[in-house]
Amino acid sequence: MKTFDTKKLLSELTLEEKAGLCSGADFWHTKAVERLGLPQVMVSDGPHGLRKQSTRSDHIGLGESVEAVCFPAASALACSFDRDLLNILGSALGDECQAEELATLLGPGVNIKRSPLCGRNFEYFSEDPYLTGELAASYVNGVQSKNIGTSVKHYAANNQETRRMSISVEVDERTLREIYLAAFETIVKKSQPWTIMCSYNCIGGIYSCENDWLLNKVLRDEWGFQGLVVTDWGAMNDRVKALKAGLDLEMPSSKGITDKEIVNAVNEGRLSMETLDQAVLRILELVRKYYEGKIDGASYDKEEHHDLARIMAEESAVLLKNEAILPLNPEMKVAFIGEFAEAPRYQGGGSSHINSFKLSNALEAAKDYKVCYAKGFDSQKEEHDDALLKEAIECAKEAQVAVIFAGLPDAYESEGYDRTHLDLPSNQNHLIEEIVKVQPNTVVVLHNGSPILMPWADKVKAILEVYLGGQAVGEATVNLLYGHANPSGKLAETFPLRLQDNPSYLNFP
Repeated sequence: MKTFDTKKLLSELTLEEKAGLCSGADFWHTKAVERLGLPQVMVSDGPHGLRKQSTRSDHIGLGESVEAVCFPAASALACSFDRDLLNILGSALGDECQAEELATLLGPGVNIKRSPLCGRNFEYFSEDPYLTGELAASYVNGVQSKNIGTSVKHYAANNQETRRMSISVEVDERTLREIYLAAFETIVKKSQPWTIMCSYNCIGGIYSCENDWLLNKVLRDEWGFQGLVVTDWGAMNDRVKALKAGLDLEMPSSKGITDKEIVNAVNEGRLSMETLDQAVLRILELVRKYYEGKIDGASYDKEEHHDLARIMAEESAVLLKNEAILPLNPEMKVAFIGEFAEAPRYQGGGSSHINSFKLSNALEAAKDYKVCYAKGFDSQKEEHDDALLKEAIECAKEAQVAVIFAGLPDAYESEGYDRTHLDLPSNQNHLIEEIVKVQPNTVVVLHNGSPILMPWADKVKAILEVYLGGQAVGEATVNLLYGHANPSGKLAETFPLRLQDNPSYLNFP
């Protein structure tokens, strides 16, 4: 355990060192001040697993990261309605952060699902601020119980990916407070997160990072937030304005550019030393808390956490429909149809993309049952393949039950862009329509991060929603299908029958 007096350190820092501490050393680290013995700390993307990048650095999930455990995404976990489950997840991730020497996990994402088309909805809990706040507060308490910080994001009103770095959100104060800020308020008051991450967008024409009302008046004065505010990566606009508004740490490195802006502003009287000192002290406190709670030589059991990911997937799955067909009889001959039975879509794209140390699939997990398999569709294509379809139909005819593994491919939802419709790929819808013609006992298992349209819903016997269920989703799905686990989830968001039924239809994005 390493400890130091932050106020004494502050008094010994030069103006240039203070300014330098207000931005990152590189992509993932804060700056050190070697002459005073102040070490740097490392942060990492989350929120449903670690995306620690030891070599290549990026914020959209392109560079390779260390092998880790991919737990179910927030869209799945929210369906558990289980505070304790989220606390257990947070605690497990805290252990992993200790083992990987990470000071802060960038998450959870608590933005409200204003539209089912938001490309990042899989990373957010719900359209309901109460549910979001309660679950996220439990998650934060779990992580921070291990002396690891969280960075609750994205503050605030970041509900679309389209033009996310420049859009100005126009919203009245009551709506903002009751819907879009409510979860953040709950988390601050119940969990006191170490950090809050600012969003890219403007609110009422003012960037979130420069919004004095949002950061100082609401977050700190009204709610009592004690931690530091950090930018989303690359969200800085005007560094001096942001400091005055309560934005402490800019990430990633500014290559010294904004450090000089801060120094010049202090020297010219445009920025008070008191304001700068306040930001620096918050950064020093983050470093102090991490090193005082750091466990040297910490480790965790990856296999144990894989089993935990399976339990979470089982607890979060939602049985949308069941006409006396599930659970399946283990003596039945069952057709597993669909590429996702063998290569499941289990996580979303972008900054939360985990390099999973292992992945289970339903076909392998069902090896002790009487199962035949047909690929059915190519997830990289829209159009149906006659040969794949024919093979799937024959497999379904020979079985007593057909289980179709369908869902949204990677290209359909990700950080960085929004969806344009709610449809499954046409080849999947076509496959389901053709299978039910030859096999009345058809079950559909869905792998998706957000709502879809189901034009075939009345024609199938059961629909099991497993969302993006993490790396153990294959085992979890088989346990659910055969009755070894109960699908206990309840939908945490609305599945509209038509896109036009969503209240934001006319003004999203």
